[in-house]
Parts: sequence; C-alpha cells; structure tokens
Amino acid sequence: MQSLPEEWRENENTDPALSNGSDKSCSEARALAKELDEQKEEEKESLMMELTRLVQKTVRESSWWEQRGVDCTILAVAFISLPAAFWLLASCQVLYFTLGLLAMGVAHTVITVKGTHLASHGALSESLAWRHFWAIFFIEVCGSFTARAGVRAHVKMHHAHTNVIGLGDSSTWKVPFLPRSVYLFIAPLALPIITPIVAMKQLKGQPLWVAVRTVVCVCVGVCAQYMLLCCVSGLECSSALLVMLLSRAMFSVPYIHVNIFQHIGLPMFSLTRRPKRIYQMSHGVLNLPRNPLLDWMFGHSLINCHVEHHLFPTLSDNMCLKVKPIVSQYLKAKSLPYQEDSYLARLYLFFHKYQELMVFAPPITELVGVQ
Repeated sequence: MQSLPEEWRENENTDPALSNGSDKSCSEARALAKELDEQKEEEKESLMMELTRLVQKTVRESSWWEQRGVDCTILAVAFISLPAAFWLLASCQVLYFTLGLLAMGVAHTVITVKGTHLASHGALSESLAWRHFWAIFFIEVCGSFTARAGVRAHVKMHHAHTNVIGLGDSSTWKVPFLPRSVYLFIAPLALPIITPIVAMKQLKGQPLWVAVRTVVCVCVGVCAQYMLLCCVSGLECSSALLVMLLSRAMFSVPYIHVNIFQHIGLPMFSLTRRPKRIYQMSHGVLNLPRNPLLDWMFGHSLINCHVEHHLFPTLSDNMCLKVKPIVSQYLKAKSLPYQEDSYLARLYLFFHKYQELMVFAPPITELVGVQ
C-alpha cells in the first residue's frame, strides 16, 4: 500500500472547516448514491411494467379464439382421435395396429403434457370453478398425478422461484446416480410407472378428502384406458397393459429433455441475491426452436415460447406465440438476453457435460448492478 505524501499528512484534519466540509461532501455523496440506487430500482421495476403493458394490450385486442380457442381445439382433437385409436388397435394388421398405437401415444401426450400444463396455470378458462375442475381432470384423471402437489411444485415453486437454488432450480429432474446414457435415453421410459408412485408419496400430509379424491381420479383414468383396450380393442390383459405403457412412454424422452434443457446450465441465483423478475427470467430461461410435432404435443409455452411463458405464465400457448415478437424485441432493445438454442445443441451439451450439469451443484450467478 502506498503511503501518503508528507505534505498531505501535515494538512490532514488540521482545519476544522475543511473537516466539516469533507463530512458534508461525504454525506452528500452518500445521499446521491442512495438516490441513484433508488432510481435504478425504479427503472428495473418499470421495465417489467412497461413490457407487461405491451403484452396486456395485445391480449385485450385478441379474440377468445386466439386466447383460448386454438388450444382448446387442439385438446378436443386429441380426445376425438381416441375412438379411432382404439378401433385401429383392434386390427390384426401390423400397419393399422401401429397407426393406432401412434395415434394413442400422440393423443395421450397432448392431453397429459399440454393439457395438464395449461390447466395447472388456469389458462383454459376464466372461471375459477372451471379452472379447478380442469386441473383435477387433466392432472389427476389423465396425468395420474396429484393436482395440489403438481400445482404447488410447478406454479408456486418453479415459476415463483425460477433458477433459485433450493427452490425452483429444476433439481427435481436430476438423478445423479444414473449414467448419462441411461438418464437421457432409457430412464424416461419408466415415467408412466414412476408418476403414480410419486403421486401417492405426495399425498402424505394432505387432507384425507384430497388423498381420497386423488386415488379415485388416478384409478378412474388408468382403469378406463385399460377397460377400453380390453373391451373395444379386444386386447388381452397383458397386451392391454403393454399398449398402455408404450403409449404413455412414447414421447417421455423428449419430455425429460425439454424440462432440463431450458433451465439447467443457465445462471442460478441465491434466495438472498435474486435479481428482479425480468432479469431473472431473461437470464434463467431458454427457448428451443419451432418444431411442428413438439409444438403440437407439448405446446408453445414449453418449446419455443418458454421465456414468454415464464414472464407471463397465465397466457395460453397460442397467446405466448402471439406475444413472442413483442417480448423478444423488447428484451433485445433493452440489452437483455433472449436465450435460444437448438434441441441438438442442448443434447450435445448435456451429453458431454453431464457430470457438471446434472451431478455437481450448480454455481451461483451474481448479476453485477442488478441483484
């Protein structure tokens, strides 16, 4: 450390007037710094408020068909296609049977991924009663999971605390003891079996009526598919169970990939040093490119509009797609990141950095001047 020149030392604190002036200057500097910090905080808040106004304006100008009709129609088509799937599965010809299995797998994915996701956010209806009904129907009857635990884990934890260590850091998707090839390509096929087991474990501590409702709804959904396969498709017990497993696991591999690709490997934050919402979501969420099959089955909010979905989680898939240009242009104009990457690029990254991303604890990111 450099020493002060002697002439500076001689004059140090010798003049009370100078000393008082120095103290006054320090006070003014601190007051100015505090004012600047407050202005920065107001600016951070105003960014999200300004973007929200732009998006809300677009939503108000959109018709019911754009806000909910498109997605409800996709879900309806999935249900309408099920009778054809059961009929094709009754065929002895391999081609027709395969088409029936594929149709059932696609319909099941649309209903249990797109449907449950929209229902968990209340994006299918404006009515609170219908929102509650659709959440139970899609999550418990169709998805074989508990609605209360599902909404809490996804909406109240993952969305409220996106990429915050210990809360919404996507660690529930990590299985460190599995080798990378097994985790990425084989283990997801067991999701149809694992999901109801996890659901039963989540019932611990829940009110009795919630537990009974969940068990009944899950049993109704599973038994209904099984009985229809036996009675309508004419399959034997073992064949019906195998078809159920194959149709429910058909797209489970990309489902796991999508859930880990869009958050893990991006900046993670501590609870005490988390940034404002617009900074948190722009840094901690990633969009995948358009994919006709995945867009249809999983929904835009899980594929190519995930950033928009985390900023405005109650919007439907179609509305997320509509506001996508507004959000991307705004973030780029404000010099904020708008993160996008291809499916294959993320798969390559996770395959070659599996230990770093899926086994070791993630480093905590601090955004200088933001947190």
